[in-house]
Amino acid sequence: MSQETAGSGPENTQAPPRHFIHEIVASHVQSGRYAGRVGTRFPPEPNGYLHIGHAKSICLNFGLAREFGGTCNLRMDDTNPAREEVEYVESIIQDVNWLIQGWADPFLNLKQAGTSSGIGLLAKDKGNRTLEPFYASDYFGQIYDFALELIRKGKAYICDLSPEDTERYRGTPDRPGQDSPFRDRSVEENVDLFQRMKAGEFVDGARTLRAKIDMSSPNIWLRDPVLYRIRHVEHHHTGKAWCVYPMYDFAHCLSDYIEGITHSICTLEFEVHRPLYDWILESLSLPRELPKQYEFARLSLGYTLMSKRKLLQLVQEKTVIGWDDPRMPTISGLRRRGYTPESIRHFCELIGVTKYNGLTDMSLLEFAVREDLNKKSHRAMAVLHPIKVIIDNYPEGEVEWLEAVNNPEDPAAGHRKVPFSKEIYIERDDFMELPAKKFYRLFPGNEVRLRYAYILKCVSMEKDSEGNLLALRATLDPDSKSGGATAGRKIKATIHWVSAPHATRAEVRLYDRLFTVEEPDAADGGGYASHLNPKSLEVLSQCVLEPSLASASPGQRFQFERLGYFCADTKDSTPGAPVFNRTATLRDGWVKEQHKTV
Repeated sequence: MSQETAGSGPENTQAPPRHFIHEIVASHVQSGRYAGRVGTRFPPEPNGYLHIGHAKSICLNFGLAREFGGTCNLRMDDTNPAREEVEYVESIIQDVNWLIQGWADPFLNLKQAGTSSGIGLLAKDKGNRTLEPFYASDYFGQIYDFALELIRKGKAYICDLSPEDTERYRGTPDRPGQDSPFRDRSVEENVDLFQRMKAGEFVDGARTLRAKIDMSSPNIWLRDPVLYRIRHVEHHHTGKAWCVYPMYDFAHCLSDYIEGITHSICTLEFEVHRPLYDWILESLSLPRELPKQYEFARLSLGYTLMSKRKLLQLVQEKTVIGWDDPRMPTISGLRRRGYTPESIRHFCELIGVTKYNGLTDMSLLEFAVREDLNKKSHRAMAVLHPIKVIIDNYPEGEVEWLEAVNNPEDPAAGHRKVPFSKEIYIERDDFMELPAKKFYRLFPGNEVRLRYAYILKCVSMEKDSEGNLLALRATLDPDSKSGGATAGRKIKATIHWVSAPHATRAEVRLYDRLFTVEEPDAADGGGYASHLNPKSLEVLSQCVLEPSLASASPGQRFQFERLGYFCADTKDSTPGAPVFNRTATLRDGWVKEQHKTV
């Protein structure tokens, strides 16, 4: 979404619909529903790191708040302490801040003290600031009181069935469930048992609180769903204050209400939960207009996994080096690989928001980052597979500092000086002793143009006793440099190079797609582990880079000319010894690979 559409006021309601949810929100603003106010939220469970699928939801929810001058909350859906950790909370905060800062951060909410009714007030902060999260666990007291209200209204009861029996009594989609034998307990007994559950009198699994709805409902989620369960587990945010915890479906709609959310936007798998969302809110005596849930199709991305459970398995089995491994689809992995927030937001805009599930090609994500980095990344020369070239007619010890363009797409980026000397390195792939047809780069007797420098001619080769190539001997045309008499001479190939005496040695990591098939979960034979790409990481330890790259700061991005986009690693780079991660190649190499298999 462009900056011009950001802000508040009636003029924003006139923006043309971008997708069906945008159209719904725009109609509500125009009609004055919720007093024209828009409140959204992004509510991840802190049981893993966020991935590119979450980025779609982040951009949608914060984007709507940005579009309509509303507010958006980051809320930790922390109702299951056995699976949640502070590490995940911290990573979520960092990832969301990184993705939205400078774009949607003026539309974050500040928490204020609750009113006497227990309903929290919200206020917009129009200045840029670091996002701090809300927590569902902050509302445990209010949610517990709402549960007591349902019990006293005869709409919830304490059930002693085991988890296995609860599931068995629930029935199946084509077979009605049967009532729990504890369904008709008195209100007084249910209140007493629920208070004793909270006091810690019972062991895990001994009792649950269930809604009293309809065990024959065709929607299985309305068959007396569990609202509370016992968990004697310390909580990352509330410590040992609670031993009973609300289920997601119960806490989620009530958290939305408490925070004043107007549009609760979920992925399609929650569509069948919507009647329960509405039932809970409508069964309570809530004084203001209720939030409504809307669903959209989640992101499925080719050549990767989008399940936090399976991504955790990759981490635990050391298939990858961690959640932020640059091959992972996590936001932290993409950030470490060199993706920009702008490229991810643009990708989310390109894929759109629909009600239909589909598979998005990884090449679209790579296109988005190439398009962004092409405009903003400085160019540099790096040789990943070096072979030395000795220029026989260049003076020994002489050094020229040639002017190179930092970014041809951005004149304001200026220029840099690149050293040239008698010995240089070129890419091994830029030389063939016996050239193939239409190979126009360097071979004995052929000429190439050196980027920013001279026309170079290969005259001989140096080999060891076993015939291995050690170096090339060459001569240059001294008048072929820019401005020289032969500068305009037509040469079919231009190659990059690095001055040998000035070269910075560096490790470069070539990352590729983690799996060899588009849908590793659905592919036949052995599960997703059998489709891991053995070439997803190639580590090159003897790369040579132009000297300007020695001072690259962690996270700094470059285009290595003719090779691709690279980023200085944020963990392993040290002063004077950078480590670079390949973000993306200059072109989609997978198109060629796919054509080979056709």
